[in-house]
Amino acid sequence: MTGKILIQNGRLVDPANQVDEQLDILIQDGKVAWIGKRLATAAGGATAFDPAAEAQVIDATGRIVAPGLIDMHCHLRIPGFPEREDLVTGSRAAAAGGFTTVVPHPNTRPVIDNPVVLRNLQEQIAKESLINILPAASITVGQRGEELSPLSGLAACEVPLFSDDGQTVASAALMRRALQAARQLKIPICHHNQDKTLAAGGAMYAGDVATRLGIPGIPASSETVMAARDIILAKETDGHIHICHVCYAPTVELIRRAKQEGVHVTAEATAHHFTLTDAAVAERGAYAKINPPLGSQADVDAIKKGLQDGTIDAIITDHAPWTATEKDQDIRTAPFGLIGFETALSLVFSELVNPGVLSLSEAIAKMTINPSRILKGVSKGRLNVGADADLIIIDQEKKWVADPDHYQSKSRNCPYRGRRMQGKAVYVIVGGRIVVAP
Repeated sequence: MTGKILIQNGRLVDPANQVDEQLDILIQDGKVAWIGKRLATAAGGATAFDPAAEAQVIDATGRIVAPGLIDMHCHLRIPGFPEREDLVTGSRAAAAGGFTTVVPHPNTRPVIDNPVVLRNLQEQIAKESLINILPAASITVGQRGEELSPLSGLAACEVPLFSDDGQTVASAALMRRALQAARQLKIPICHHNQDKTLAAGGAMYAGDVATRLGIPGIPASSETVMAARDIILAKETDGHIHICHVCYAPTVELIRRAKQEGVHVTAEATAHHFTLTDAAVAERGAYAKINPPLGSQADVDAIKKGLQDGTIDAIITDHAPWTATEKDQDIRTAPFGLIGFETALSLVFSELVNPGVLSLSEAIAKMTINPSRILKGVSKGRLNVGADADLIIIDQEKKWVADPDHYQSKSRNCPYRGRRMQGKAVYVIVGGRIVVAP
């Protein structure tokens, strides 16, 4: 549904503008047209001069109104793997979770490593997506870690970041060149920090649970060693390194110290890495198999502390759909990854906001304005007058049960099945168009 929309009586939380108060919002022509208190509506006979004349009215009493969420790290599997996800199901799943802008990473077929493939995907997105989808481009050709992609040509196509996620740029010399080139383009390098020689053959975190289950483990050092290398290179080149899906305590401390030293480093954490430990593998099997693997309780605590003190800038989903045939295997052979669009917001409430780890404004910032500021050329995550009308209305008290069989995603690989959830985006508006409603 499109047209003029008046949202009344909601608690507007807009961290970018340091707003947290009851305010009304008027949307017109896809933009935020007005923000203020007690704007009358013309429904039922107001004058023709009423700015809200003929507006659809949404009563947000008792609910939170916030900028649309931004997921700067997900996987939509297009082009190449429509059996796992496609732009229609992926955008519907993202919208159902409150995300109005997402950045899918380029481990596709073909890899998004040249302007032709990127432009073709952008054209497809324009035709099929309900939300803003801004594809990332590969750091290296084919994600093989052997030669740089044409970064300048990709930058001209307005990519928000470069990433080889799922693969690691093993060569320090090549990563140094990537950071130098990306610095000139003012685009961050988002890197999957994992030393493959340390991770080789592993299927879960190398801890007591792996030992008990007899499953080959991946040590925390596989992440921290590579993160240390990248931070050193970022400091030397003055490039912007963004550390993907941080999950281990030593890496959090490494990033904290680097920020204190003025290194241009930012970082993200997934919802599952601050809600689950490796014990979930014993309960959920391959549905809790992700890369980097779920860590210990000490790692979960370190991520929460990193989110709290600003070491970790953004919260992401790393939404990674797979078919049931692919995922329903022994944990040693099943692929890494889980879907996260439709559970992330509720998990942020239950694990961060309600316990007081983050204030509501701080949590929303990590899912809106913070990723917007990291990404190149993305002016989202705020609700200024004149800004795109991308926003959500959250019922913080809404209770529901995680049931992947009823998700919008094409895939079902979710480890939260049966978990009681609280908090949900009940309205989602993208460019002034209602795409989710009760």
